[in-house]
Amino acid sequence: MEHNRSTFSILFYLNTSKKKKSGKCPIMGRISVDGESKAFSTGMDILPDEWNAQDGLAIGKSNASINKQIESYKSELNAHYKAMVESKGYITTESLKNALRGIGTNRNTLMQEFAELVEEKRKSVGVKIKESTYPVYPNAYRHLKDFLSKKYNVTDISFGQVDIAFIEAYSFYLKIDLQMTPRTVKCNMIPLRTCITKAKHKGLIRQDPFFDFVPEKIIPKRPWLTNDEIERLMQVQTKHATWNFTRDMFIFCVFTGITAIDLRNLKHSNIQRQEDGSLWVVLNRQKTGTASYIPLLDIPIQILDRYRDSEFAGEDGRVFKLQTHVNMNWQLKKLAKAAEINKRLTFHMSRFSFATTVCLTQGVPIETLSQMMGHLSIKTTQIYAEVTRTKINEDMTNLAETIQGKYDLPENDGKIHKIGRRNRRFPEREINDGNI
Repeated sequence: MEHNRSTFSILFYLNTSKKKKSGKCPIMGRISVDGESKAFSTGMDILPDEWNAQDGLAIGKSNASINKQIESYKSELNAHYKAMVESKGYITTESLKNALRGIGTNRNTLMQEFAELVEEKRKSVGVKIKESTYPVYPNAYRHLKDFLSKKYNVTDISFGQVDIAFIEAYSFYLKIDLQMTPRTVKCNMIPLRTCITKAKHKGLIRQDPFFDFVPEKIIPKRPWLTNDEIERLMQVQTKHATWNFTRDMFIFCVFTGITAIDLRNLKHSNIQRQEDGSLWVVLNRQKTGTASYIPLLDIPIQILDRYRDSEFAGEDGRVFKLQTHVNMNWQLKKLAKAAEINKRLTFHMSRFSFATTVCLTQGVPIETLSQMMGHLSIKTTQIYAEVTRTKINEDMTNLAETIQGKYDLPENDGKIHKIGRRNRRFPEREINDGNI
């Protein structure tokens, strides 16, 4: 038996329960680390009479090749043990056994594991993730690679070097050196965290360095258009039919709260007439899969009629034929300038405007808004839809009208004593003098 640091040992023995017809028994190896053991096959066998159980070796010159192979196993396992202690700070019997089999020996570095994650996500496009989600991973890989090069002058590091200090240094690099917003920093940290989690599951790392990491809290900002800005945008006319169409698509979403992707996939079958004759949009949101029920107001109904059987009508049952998201956002910026809107107009702002300006400001209950927006939780709606000062003022005005005359302040039976200038600093003197 051979020991290393008193926690690691290797034993070779015969498995007499698996004796072959020739009388030979398989030679097995056993790895022990901190009291945990794993057995492995050496692929060799020998007669019991030719085996020295005490030394764990074969007897006789004719079995010299067996002893040579056993020593080779010992040497290789000791080398793996030392390498794992240096690179990861810990070892397991499973990782040693895998290393002996050639599994995981070249997968114990951060960037190698990250590269595998990126490739895994590439193959998952259209199955587990959306095509628009995939670029996040190669971008995060590139930022991490640049960080290692600029801060440590290396191209890769072992998982044993990935600790809370490394995580915090990388977060600082993204925020300060690359001038990323907290939301973008989070977007780049998530793939790294996924990579670390996968490595932990594979036994490449024991403790999660993200355990004590506290990311910067993200305070969501939901930009929206006021009623005046919506009206000015609606009045903008351009000589470009596609720009006018983009304007109307934005307005359609302002009055329905539909996201760009759900608008792109909107089909005629999603527009349903109810028993009372009203038109509703009924669909399952692509992002969450939750149902969304939206009664159509007059403006979106007019837009539906305007583009029916036009060059912008959709195909395969779809209502509209939209341009790319990038083109629409570019056109919206031009339209905003024409409407004298001093905000960075994006298509998703239409959803914010629906929640805040069209619904909450007009008195629509947040529970109803949550159903129309297809949120999984009303807490999401509370964050998504900002309650404006106008809404607060309107609510309090309605409250004042409701309670007017219901409460009366009783007349004071006694004389109100005015505190004199002399005792104003010490009103308790007035009380002590019996003036109550």
